[in-house]
Amino acid sequence: MPIALVVAAWLPSADARAARPDDAILARQAALDRAGFSPGVIDGVAGAKMTLAVREFQAAHGLAVTGGFDARTLAALGVEHAPLTLEYRITAADLRDIGPVPRGWKAKARVDRLRHESLLALLAERGHCKPDVVRRLNPRADWKKLRAGDRVILPNVEPQRVAEPVAAIEVDLGQKVVRAKDKQGRTIARFPCSIAKFAAKRPRGAARVTSVAFDPEYRFKPAMWPEVRGIPSDLRIPPGPRNPVGLCWIGLSLPGYGIHGTPNPELIGKTGSHGCIRLANWDAVRLGRMVHVGTPVRFVAGESAAAEHRLVARSATAHTPAARRAAPQSRALRPAAPRAAKEETPWD
Repeated sequence: MPIALVVAAWLPSADARAARPDDAILARQAALDRAGFSPGVIDGVAGAKMTLAVREFQAAHGLAVTGGFDARTLAALGVEHAPLTLEYRITAADLRDIGPVPRGWKAKARVDRLRHESLLALLAERGHCKPDVVRRLNPRADWKKLRAGDRVILPNVEPQRVAEPVAAIEVDLGQKVVRAKDKQGRTIARFPCSIAKFAAKRPRGAARVTSVAFDPEYRFKPAMWPEVRGIPSDLRIPPGPRNPVGLCWIGLSLPGYGIHGTPNPELIGKTGSHGCIRLANWDAVRLGRMVHVGTPVRFVAGESAAAEHRLVARSATAHTPAARRAAPQSRALRPAAPRAAKEETPWD
Protein backbone atom coordinates (compact mmCIF):
# COMPACT_ATOMS: atom_id res chain seq x y z
CA MET A 1 0.00 0.00 0.00
CA PRO A 2 1.57 3.29 -1.04
CA ILE A 3 1.99 5.84 1.73
CA ALA A 4 2.42 9.53 0.96
CA LEU A 5 4.67 11.33 3.42
CA VAL A 6 6.04 14.84 3.13
CA VAL A 7 8.15 16.89 5.56
CA ALA A 8 6.01 19.19 7.65
CA ALA A 9 7.03 22.73 8.50
CA TRP A 10 5.31 22.62 11.89
CA LEU A 11 6.51 24.68 14.81
CA PRO A 12 4.36 25.24 17.89
CA SER A 13 4.30 28.60 19.59
CA ALA A 14 6.36 29.32 22.70
CA ASP A 15 3.19 28.96 24.79
CA ALA A 16 2.44 25.56 23.24
CA ARG A 17 5.97 24.37 23.90
CA ALA A 18 5.72 25.47 27.53
CA ALA A 19 2.46 23.52 27.88
CA ARG A 20 4.11 20.35 26.58
CA PRO A 21 7.35 19.84 28.55
CA ASP A 22 7.79 16.29 27.22
CA ASP A 23 8.13 17.25 23.54
CA ALA A 24 11.91 16.77 23.82
CA ILE A 25 11.34 13.19 25.01
CA LEU A 26 8.88 12.58 22.19
CA ALA A 27 11.46 13.80 19.66
CA ARG A 28 14.16 11.57 21.14
CA GLN A 29 11.90 8.53 21.15
CA ALA A 30 11.17 9.11 17.45
CA ALA A 31 14.90 9.43 16.74
CA LEU A 32 15.60 6.11 18.49
CA ASP A 33 12.82 4.50 16.48
CA ARG A 34 14.27 5.84 13.21
CA ALA A 35 17.67 4.42 14.16
CA GLY A 36 16.18 0.96 14.73
CA PHE A 37 16.55 1.02 18.52
CA SER A 38 12.90 1.02 19.45
CA PRO A 39 11.90 2.73 22.71
CA GLY A 40 8.51 1.04 22.61
CA VAL A 41 5.30 2.87 21.77
CA ILE A 42 6.11 6.57 21.42
CA ASP A 43 4.38 8.52 24.19
CA GLY A 44 6.66 11.39 25.22
CA VAL A 45 7.24 9.88 28.66
CA ALA A 46 10.70 8.82 29.84
CA GLY A 47 10.62 5.22 30.99
CA ALA A 48 12.55 1.99 31.29
CA LYS A 49 12.13 0.95 27.64
CA MET A 50 13.55 4.25 26.41
CA THR A 51 16.47 4.16 28.84
CA LEU A 52 17.42 0.62 27.80
CA ALA A 53 17.11 1.57 24.11
CA VAL A 54 19.47 4.52 24.66
CA ARG A 55 21.99 2.32 26.45
CA GLU A 56 22.04 -0.22 23.62
CA PHE A 57 22.27 2.52 20.98
CA GLN A 58 25.24 4.02 22.83
CA ALA A 59 26.98 0.66 23.16
CA ALA A 60 26.42 -0.12 19.47
CA HIS A 61 27.87 3.25 18.40
CA GLY A 62 30.91 3.35 20.67
CA LEU A 63 29.49 6.01 22.99
CA ALA A 64 29.64 6.24 26.76
CA VAL A 65 26.84 3.98 28.02
CA THR A 66 24.88 6.22 30.38
CA GLY A 67 21.26 5.83 29.31
CA GLY A 68 21.06 9.63 29.04
CA PHE A 69 20.89 11.99 26.07
CA ASP A 70 24.27 13.68 26.19
CA ALA A 71 25.47 15.82 23.28
CA ARG A 72 27.27 12.98 21.47
CA THR A 73 24.23 10.72 21.72
CA LEU A 74 21.90 13.43 20.42
CA ALA A 75 24.30 14.06 17.51
CA ALA A 76 24.57 10.36 16.65
CA LEU A 77 20.76 10.08 16.67
CA GLY A 78 20.45 13.16 14.44
CA VAL A 79 17.89 14.73 16.76
CA GLU A 80 18.90 18.27 15.78
CA HIS A 81 19.07 17.69 12.04
CA ALA A 82 16.20 15.41 11.00
CA PRO A 83 12.61 16.65 10.70
CA LEU A 84 10.94 15.55 13.91
CA THR A 85 7.43 15.26 12.51
CA LEU A 86 6.06 14.36 9.11
CA GLU A 87 2.88 15.32 7.35
CA TYR A 88 0.91 12.17 6.53
CA ARG A 89 -1.63 12.10 3.73
CA ILE A 90 -4.62 9.86 4.46
CA THR A 91 -5.30 7.46 1.60
CA ALA A 92 -8.41 5.69 0.36
CA ALA A 93 -6.68 2.42 1.25
CA ASP A 94 -6.35 3.65 4.85
CA LEU A 95 -10.09 4.28 5.07
CA ARG A 96 -10.84 0.83 3.64
CA ASP A 97 -8.74 -0.69 6.42
CA ILE A 98 -11.01 0.63 9.18
CA GLY A 99 -13.92 -1.32 10.57
CA PRO A 100 -15.42 -3.02 13.62
CA VAL A 101 -13.18 -5.53 15.40
CA PRO A 102 -15.21 -8.60 16.47
CA ARG A 103 -14.48 -9.79 19.99
CA GLY A 104 -15.11 -13.55 19.94
CA TRP A 105 -13.06 -16.09 17.98
CA LYS A 106 -16.09 -17.30 16.02
CA ALA A 107 -17.02 -13.71 15.14
CA LYS A 108 -13.45 -13.00 14.02
CA ALA A 109 -13.52 -16.04 11.75
CA ARG A 110 -16.64 -14.75 9.97
CA VAL A 111 -15.14 -11.47 8.65
CA ASP A 112 -12.85 -11.02 5.65
CA ARG A 113 -10.25 -8.89 7.44
CA LEU A 114 -9.45 -7.68 10.98
CA ARG A 115 -9.12 -3.95 10.41
CA HIS A 116 -8.19 -0.98 12.58
CA GLU A 117 -11.04 -0.01 14.87
CA SER A 118 -10.75 3.71 13.99
CA LEU A 119 -8.84 6.20 11.89
CA LEU A 120 -7.14 7.43 15.07
CA ALA A 121 -5.90 3.90 15.82
CA LEU A 122 -4.60 3.52 12.26
CA LEU A 123 -2.73 6.83 12.43
CA ALA A 124 -1.25 5.93 15.82
CA GLU A 125 0.16 2.76 14.27
CA ARG A 126 1.54 4.73 11.32
CA GLY A 127 3.29 7.03 13.81
CA HIS A 128 4.37 4.21 16.15
CA CYS A 129 2.74 6.14 18.96
CA LYS A 130 -0.19 6.32 21.33
CA PRO A 131 -3.48 7.81 20.06
CA ASP A 132 -3.09 10.66 22.56
CA VAL A 133 0.11 11.72 20.77
CA VAL A 134 -1.76 11.92 17.46
CA ARG A 135 -4.48 14.00 19.10
CA ARG A 136 -1.94 16.34 20.64
CA LEU A 137 -0.11 16.89 17.35
CA ASN A 138 -3.41 17.59 15.59
CA PRO A 139 -5.46 19.63 18.08
CA ARG A 140 -7.84 20.99 15.43
CA ALA A 141 -8.56 17.69 13.66
CA ASP A 142 -12.17 16.51 13.46
CA TRP A 143 -11.66 12.75 13.50
CA LYS A 144 -15.19 12.08 12.23
CA LYS A 145 -14.77 14.26 9.13
CA LEU A 146 -11.27 13.44 7.84
CA ARG A 147 -11.26 12.00 4.33
CA ALA A 148 -8.77 10.61 1.79
CA GLY A 149 -6.33 13.34 0.83
CA ASP A 150 -6.50 15.12 4.17
CA ARG A 151 -3.22 15.58 6.00
CA VAL A 152 -2.23 15.07 9.62
CA ILE A 153 0.99 15.45 11.61
CA LEU A 154 2.71 12.30 12.95
CA PRO A 155 6.07 11.63 14.60
CA ASN A 156 8.85 11.15 12.06
CA VAL A 157 9.56 7.43 12.24
CA GLU A 158 10.88 6.99 8.71
CA PRO A 159 13.95 4.70 9.06
CA GLN A 160 17.35 6.36 8.72
CA ARG A 161 18.47 3.66 6.29
CA VAL A 162 17.12 0.90 4.10
CA ALA A 163 16.64 -2.29 6.08
CA GLU A 164 19.85 -4.27 5.86
CA PRO A 165 20.07 -8.07 6.02
CA VAL A 166 20.99 -9.40 9.44
CA ALA A 167 23.39 -12.24 10.17
CA ALA A 168 21.59 -13.44 13.30
CA ILE A 169 18.75 -12.71 15.71
CA GLU A 170 19.17 -12.77 19.47
CA VAL A 171 16.10 -13.04 21.70
CA ASP A 172 16.95 -11.89 25.22
CA LEU A 173 14.34 -13.50 27.46
CA GLY A 174 15.65 -11.67 30.54
CA GLN A 175 15.40 -8.14 29.16
CA LYS A 176 12.50 -8.96 26.79
CA VAL A 177 14.34 -7.65 23.75
CA VAL A 178 14.94 -8.93 20.21
CA ARG A 179 18.30 -7.87 18.74
CA ALA A 180 19.36 -7.99 15.08
CA LYS A 181 23.09 -8.69 14.72
CA ASP A 182 25.53 -8.13 11.87
CA LYS A 183 28.32 -10.52 10.81
CA GLN A 184 30.63 -9.09 13.48
CA GLY A 185 28.05 -9.73 16.20
CA ARG A 186 27.21 -6.05 16.62
CA THR A 187 23.64 -4.98 17.35
CA ILE A 188 22.21 -3.06 14.41
CA ALA A 189 18.59 -2.99 15.61
CA ARG A 190 16.69 -3.88 18.76
CA PHE A 191 13.03 -4.17 19.59
CA PRO A 192 11.18 -4.67 22.90
CA CYS A 193 9.10 -7.85 22.96
CA SER A 194 6.71 -9.95 24.99
CA ILE A 195 7.60 -13.55 25.82
CA ALA A 196 5.66 -16.56 27.10
CA LYS A 197 3.82 -15.96 30.37
CA PHE A 198 4.98 -19.33 31.71
CA ALA A 199 8.68 -20.14 31.76
CA ALA A 200 8.09 -23.72 30.65
CA LYS A 201 6.71 -22.42 27.34
CA ARG A 202 9.72 -20.23 26.55
CA PRO A 203 12.05 -21.50 23.83
CA ARG A 204 15.66 -22.22 24.64
CA GLY A 205 18.91 -22.62 22.73
CA ALA A 206 19.11 -22.13 18.96
CA ALA A 207 16.70 -22.10 16.03
CA ARG A 208 16.52 -20.62 12.54
CA VAL A 209 14.03 -18.67 10.46
CA THR A 210 11.92 -20.96 8.27
CA SER A 211 9.49 -18.45 6.73
CA VAL A 212 8.50 -14.80 6.60
CA ALA A 213 4.91 -13.78 5.82
CA PHE A 214 3.44 -10.29 5.75
CA ASP A 215 -0.27 -9.77 6.47
CA PRO A 216 -0.67 -13.43 7.51
CA GLU A 217 -3.81 -15.26 8.51
CA TYR A 218 -4.00 -17.13 11.81
CA ARG A 219 -5.18 -20.64 12.63
CA PHE A 220 -7.00 -20.83 15.95
CA LYS A 221 -6.38 -24.24 17.50
CA PRO A 222 -8.57 -24.99 20.54
CA ALA A 223 -5.89 -27.28 21.98
CA MET A 224 -3.54 -24.28 22.24
CA TRP A 225 -6.17 -22.21 24.07
CA PRO A 226 -7.49 -24.37 26.95
CA GLU A 227 -9.01 -21.28 28.57
CA VAL A 228 -11.38 -20.82 25.59
CA ARG A 229 -14.47 -23.04 25.69
CA GLY A 230 -17.15 -23.87 23.17
CA ILE A 231 -14.96 -24.07 20.04
CA PRO A 232 -14.63 -27.75 19.03
CA SER A 233 -12.56 -27.35 15.84
CA ASP A 234 -9.91 -25.13 14.24
CA LEU A 235 -10.88 -21.70 12.94
CA ARG A 236 -9.30 -19.62 10.16
CA ILE A 237 -8.80 -16.08 11.45
CA PRO A 238 -8.40 -13.58 8.57
CA PRO A 239 -5.40 -11.27 8.16
CA GLY A 240 -5.19 -7.63 9.15
CA PRO A 241 -3.60 -5.32 11.73
CA ARG A 242 -5.86 -6.72 14.47
CA ASN A 243 -5.06 -10.34 13.65
CA PRO A 244 -3.57 -12.16 16.70
CA VAL A 245 -0.14 -12.30 15.01
CA GLY A 246 -0.40 -8.83 13.51
CA LEU A 247 1.12 -7.79 10.19
CA CYS A 248 4.15 -10.08 10.06
CA TRP A 249 4.96 -13.67 11.07
CA ILE A 250 8.56 -14.89 11.18
CA GLY A 251 8.34 -18.66 11.49
CA LEU A 252 11.02 -20.55 13.40
CA SER A 253 12.36 -24.09 13.20
CA LEU A 254 10.72 -24.79 16.58
CA PRO A 255 7.27 -26.17 15.61
CA GLY A 256 4.53 -23.61 16.17
CA TYR A 257 6.88 -20.88 17.40
CA GLY A 258 7.52 -17.56 15.71
CA ILE A 259 8.28 -13.88 16.10
CA HIS A 260 5.24 -11.83 15.17
CA GLY A 261 3.26 -8.62 15.45
CA THR A 262 0.36 -7.88 17.77
CA PRO A 263 -2.94 -5.99 17.75
CA ASN A 264 -2.01 -4.41 21.12
CA PRO A 265 1.42 -2.73 20.89
CA GLU A 266 0.90 -0.87 24.16
CA LEU A 267 1.02 -4.24 26.01
CA ILE A 268 4.44 -5.28 24.68
CA GLY A 269 6.58 -6.35 27.63
CA LYS A 270 3.63 -6.08 30.03
CA THR A 271 1.68 -9.25 29.21
CA GLY A 272 2.80 -12.76 28.32
CA SER A 273 2.10 -14.83 25.21
CA HIS A 274 1.37 -18.53 24.93
CA GLY A 275 4.96 -19.07 23.81
CA CYS A 276 5.81 -16.93 20.79
CA ILE A 277 7.77 -13.67 20.71
CA ARG A 278 5.53 -10.63 20.19
CA LEU A 279 6.64 -7.30 18.72
CA ALA A 280 4.75 -4.15 17.82
CA ASN A 281 3.44 -4.51 14.26
CA TRP A 282 5.86 -1.91 12.90
CA ASP A 283 8.83 -3.59 14.56
CA ALA A 284 7.77 -7.03 13.32
CA VAL A 285 7.50 -5.72 9.74
CA ARG A 286 10.88 -4.01 9.99
CA LEU A 287 12.54 -7.16 11.32
CA GLY A 288 10.74 -9.27 8.70
CA ARG A 289 12.36 -7.18 5.96
CA MET A 290 15.80 -7.78 7.47
CA VAL A 291 15.75 -11.57 7.87
CA HIS A 292 15.66 -14.45 5.41
CA VAL A 293 14.97 -18.16 5.53
CA GLY A 294 17.92 -19.69 7.34
CA THR A 295 18.78 -16.69 9.54
CA PRO A 296 19.98 -18.17 12.86
CA VAL A 297 18.07 -17.31 16.03
CA ARG A 298 19.51 -17.64 19.51
CA PHE A 299 17.59 -17.49 22.81
CA VAL A 300 19.54 -16.16 25.79
CA ALA A 301 18.67 -15.63 29.44
CA GLY A 302 19.95 -12.04 29.58
CA GLU A 303 20.09 -10.00 32.74
CA SER A 304 17.69 -10.46 35.63
CA ALA A 305 14.81 -8.08 36.13
CA ALA A 306 16.51 -6.74 39.27
CA ALA A 307 19.68 -5.91 37.34
CA GLU A 308 17.59 -4.24 34.64
CA HIS A 309 15.88 -2.02 37.19
CA ARG A 310 19.24 -1.04 38.68
CA LEU A 311 20.47 0.03 35.23
CA VAL A 312 17.38 2.16 34.75
CA ALA A 313 17.63 3.70 38.21
CA ARG A 314 21.26 4.75 37.69
CA SER A 315 20.39 6.66 34.54
CA ALA A 316 16.99 7.98 35.63
CA THR A 317 18.44 11.39 36.52
CA ALA A 318 19.22 11.92 32.82
CA HIS A 319 15.50 12.51 32.25
CA THR A 320 14.76 14.96 35.06
CA PRO A 321 13.69 18.51 34.11
CA ALA A 322 17.07 19.84 35.28
CA ALA A 323 18.96 17.36 33.14
CA ARG A 324 16.79 18.16 30.14
CA ARG A 325 17.48 21.89 30.58
CA ALA A 326 21.21 21.20 30.69
CA ALA A 327 21.17 19.00 27.57
CA PRO A 328 21.11 20.46 24.04
CA GLN A 329 17.49 21.14 23.17
CA SER A 330 15.83 19.69 20.10
CA ARG A 331 13.70 21.73 17.75
CA ALA A 332 9.93 21.63 18.07
CA LEU A 333 8.47 18.22 17.85
CA ARG A 334 7.77 17.70 14.84
CA PRO A 335 4.47 -0.65 5.95
CA ALA A 336 6.46 -4.38 2.45
CA ALA A 337 3.97 -5.73 -0.06
CA PRO A 338 1.88 -8.53 1.49
CA ARG A 339 2.91 -12.09 0.81
CA ALA A 340 0.83 -15.22 0.93
CA ALA A 341 0.32 -16.71 4.37
CA LYS A 342 2.89 -19.18 5.54
CA GLU A 343 2.43 -22.92 5.26
CA GLU A 344 2.94 -23.68 8.93
CA THR A 345 0.32 -22.67 11.48
CA PRO A 346 1.15 -19.63 13.61
CA TRP A 347 0.17 -19.49 17.22
CA ASP A 348 0.72 -17.05 20.03
